[in-house]
Amino acid sequence: MKKKNSGMERRTFLKSAMTSTVAAAAVPGLLHASGFQSNSLQVWSCGGLSEAFNAANSSYEKKTGIKIAYTGAFAAALGKSLLGSAETEVFAGRVLKLAKDLREAGKMVYFRPLCFTEYVLITPLGNPAGIKSVEDMSRPGVPVILPLGASPPGGDAIAGILKKAGVEDAVLKNMVSRATCVIKMMPEIIKGNGMASIVERRLTRLDEFEGKVDIISIPESLFPPGPLTFTIGVMKSAKDRALADDYVNFMCSDEAQAIFERRGFITAVSDKGRTLIENLGVKDA
Repeated sequence: MKKKNSGMERRTFLKSAMTSTVAAAAVPGLLHASGFQSNSLQVWSCGGLSEAFNAANSSYEKKTGIKIAYTGAFAAALGKSLLGSAETEVFAGRVLKLAKDLREAGKMVYFRPLCFTEYVLITPLGNPAGIKSVEDMSRPGVPVILPLGASPPGGDAIAGILKKAGVEDAVLKNMVSRATCVIKMMPEIIKGNGMASIVERRLTRLDEFEGKVDIISIPESLFPPGPLTFTIGVMKSAKDRALADDYVNFMCSDEAQAIFERRGFITAVSDKGRTLIENLGVKDA
């Protein structure tokens, strides 16, 4: 009789365990979270990704209960710090070379392609100058405002687009303002103080600017390869490797990538993103 009860107790226990497992599986991330050794994760990224990361981090925190300690700042400064003595657990940076340098220095365990930026022409609503291409910015008398004074890679990337289009000198003659900050430049275009500019599409998706400018696509053949790529990687200093891996996997998932797409990025999981991964050689060092 004792053995029979023992068998029933075992079956009851197994049934209860299976029920708990199914219930946990119904809540995305719960099974993963239960296996983590840490309850928080330190994440750094370049500032251009901040809006997308804030939204994606909120989703991850809700799914797992893990607290994301997030910092978004100038990528070059963060990268320089990480190549020195600074430490974080996950880093999402701009420019492929930075990720490769961190890998080669033994600071980063691995990296994956996260997303790509995309450059567009913007004009005041209604496009009063009838701008249709980068070449149109070179027409005599078309006032343009360009962020050529912005810190790298911002200004350099815009200059590279003009050079590739073969209109650099002509467009510079039309430049009425050499902006040092794209955020401060956007209202000038909105108000019509300039008839055209070149910016990253992500800027047109910021809450304060969305729907306030007309947007014209630029051929990808004019994009400078260097600043296009954003990667995400696990750092050697990650305290909980399983947690860091899970976070990176989430950021590369369809759910998180949709957030980056809404914020104006070309996602790594999209057809265009996969083409860029191949063409730009975005592979772990």
